[in-house]
Amino acid sequence: MSDRFDCQNCNESLYGRKYIQVEGEPHCIPCYDRLHANTCQECKEVIGHNAKELAYEDRFYHEHCFRCLRCERSLADESFTSQDGGLVCSDCYCSEFSSKCAACDKTVMPGSRMLEYDGSTWHEDCFVCGGCEKSIGAEAFIPDQGSYYCVPCYEGRFAPQCSHCKKALTKGGVTYKDEVWHKECFLCTGCKAPLAGQPFTSQGDSPYCVKCFSSLYAKKCAGCNTAITGFGDGKYVSFEDRQWHQPCFKCTRCSVSLVGSGFFPDRDQILCTDCNSDE
Repeated sequence: MSDRFDCQNCNESLYGRKYIQVEGEPHCIPCYDRLHANTCQECKEVIGHNAKELAYEDRFYHEHCFRCLRCERSLADESFTSQDGGLVCSDCYCSEFSSKCAACDKTVMPGSRMLEYDGSTWHEDCFVCGGCEKSIGAEAFIPDQGSYYCVPCYEGRFAPQCSHCKKALTKGGVTYKDEVWHKECFLCTGCKAPLAGQPFTSQGDSPYCVKCFSSLYAKKCAGCNTAITGFGDGKYVSFEDRQWHQPCFKCTRCSVSLVGSGFFPDRDQILCTDCNSDE
């Protein structure tokens, strides 16, 4: 008597019948399809033993069900991605979800080299300088009225030039008499000390620090014999060929302030009304 060869599930004889091994155990075709075949993610039907099966991320499909959610083209030999649980071909994904290049208006494909700035997207090769038209790539650039420039082009075309060194002034700086300087180039005409952030005055068109202006051009106060610079207690009084700081303009005898009051000159002296009456 020969050994029996039966289906592991229904115990029907498998002699002369097709069968499928599952973990070493034979199953007839109906039992295999019922117990072990996968269900298609798309149509929810069993993927029978004789159907071609495709899988993606633990999901299974009939070959004819493995298609784009948007255009329904077969994805069996196409690149695709997953969107909201469905499969979408690359063309549909790019058309619906990818950005357009601001320069050439073509799709910027996912994973391609690109540049994003101020809400717009470019292919890396399309993001070029508005001056020399060379690709800016990852280099520094300066936006100006809807165009983008590499630093050399912007400096050469638009940036103001320092009145001292004639090089481009791209940030900060000092403006004086309608001209601009780099902070480090704005110097005292006398001692060459930096004037940015410091009090200074001018003689003609030349700027001077307080010390140089005082020693070279400032008039002397007839009261204290120091320079009248116009800084600090800068107001002064002038009479004939003499000048005084306001605090120094006082009676030579009693030291009362003469600012806004009548006074009397007496050779090198200036006297208040009372002191002049005592004579």
